[in-house]
Amino acid sequence: MKLIIAIIKPFKLDEVREALTGVGVTGMTVTEVKGFGRQKGQTEIYRGAEYSTNMVPKIKIEVACGSDISDKVVEAIQAAASTGAIGDGKIFVLDVGQAVRIRTGETDETAL
Repeated sequence: MKLIIAIIKPFKLDEVREALTGVGVTGMTVTEVKGFGRQKGQTEIYRGAEYSTNMVPKIKIEVACGSDISDKVVEAIQAAASTGAIGDGKIFVLDVGQAVRIRTGETDETAL
């Protein structure tokens, strides 16, 4: 099993969700987050005054899936989230040791 964590631009969420549904993902967790990478923040104008923010709003998506479809999930996220501009985000793939569905007690891939 794999846990795939993707940090993407907020306006790409619907496209990524549709792409994940297309490859068989049945659930995901979405969190609004802030951070920065190479772009080191951004400059914005508010009420006529320009100011610099050092944290950029992003969306964090977490998907637990079987190892057999993890490559397809990563490819779907990358294709749907890409704009070709700086700040498109990152994808991290982690191994999952165990998963348990609380309601039924099912474990591992049957719990997903």
